[in-house]
Amino acid sequence: MIRSLCFIPSQEIRTDVLIQEYASILKNPKALLWIDFDNEPDASVGPILTKIFHFHQLAVDDALDETHVPKVDDWGEYVYLVLNAMVFNESESLSLTTKELDVFLGKNYVVTHHDEPISSVDKARIACLRDKRYTSNGPDHLLYKIIDDLIADYMPIVEAIDDQIDRVEDEVLVKAAPDTLERIFALKRILLSMRRIITPQREVLSKLARDDYEVVDPKDRVFFRDIYDHLVRLHDINESMRDLVGGSLDTYLSVINNRMNEVMKTLTIITTFFMPVSFITGFFGMNFFEPSGGLTDWTNAAAFGLVMAIFICLPVAMLMWMKRRTWV
Repeated sequence: MIRSLCFIPSQEIRTDVLIQEYASILKNPKALLWIDFDNEPDASVGPILTKIFHFHQLAVDDALDETHVPKVDDWGEYVYLVLNAMVFNESESLSLTTKELDVFLGKNYVVTHHDEPISSVDKARIACLRDKRYTSNGPDHLLYKIIDDLIADYMPIVEAIDDQIDRVEDEVLVKAAPDTLERIFALKRILLSMRRIITPQREVLSKLARDDYEVVDPKDRVFFRDIYDHLVRLHDINESMRDLVGGSLDTYLSVINNRMNEVMKTLTIITTFFMPVSFITGFFGMNFFEPSGGLTDWTNAAAFGLVMAIFICLPVAMLMWMKRRTWV
């Protein structure tokens, strides 16, 4: 799907621009043309980018490949950017997926390309239709609006991940189960993937805010600097959450070790209780039938009662002694 938006001063914003009109609109220095390729086949996108907008073939190939981390390339008359949107899956198998957004920024146009729907692009489009300020201030200000909505969508994801970390911390202390460990490692992978997105994207915004690009008005760099500050904060939050997940993993291992120690302690106490009984039964053989050697005193009713009394009283005495020593 190809979506268009054309702003010309003193005219209403158009959303029905035909491909045949692109070239004539681009010749108007006061016009602003935004073309959004949403899951459009490469066979139809490539000719438009190369023959109408005259983008370099290498930049077009990068936009159609969908394999790049966030970056910015300066081609003189236009700037090519790669940005990433994030989608957090809160199902039982926690995961984080990315959607690539390719942007071409020129003197009077913005071209966006993405293979999957991106909510921030839709939000920016709706905002432009409602408020002409986003289109009347130039293409670089429109780019700021798109990126700002893209980064704003990160915060709900960060909050959702933070809630998952809180749940994991509670589960570790209350009930450390194997699936809790799986969720901890899933959160570690998610935060690592997020860091791989935020860090290079922060560098992209740093370049837009500080470097001298022909298609970026110097007075608009302050807007990109504001987004850069948001990404710096998100990077710090990401580091803090990684520390929390690492602490949850250490706590989980400690809880498991303590639980194992309690099990071993219980088994040791049980073994200790029956150790004297086992010694007595091993020594006497527990044979209370009449022996052939004439040792009738060892097998009479009194001896049997004494042995049973020892069996009962000795473990009780050992339990009381262990409690006094605070072993149990």
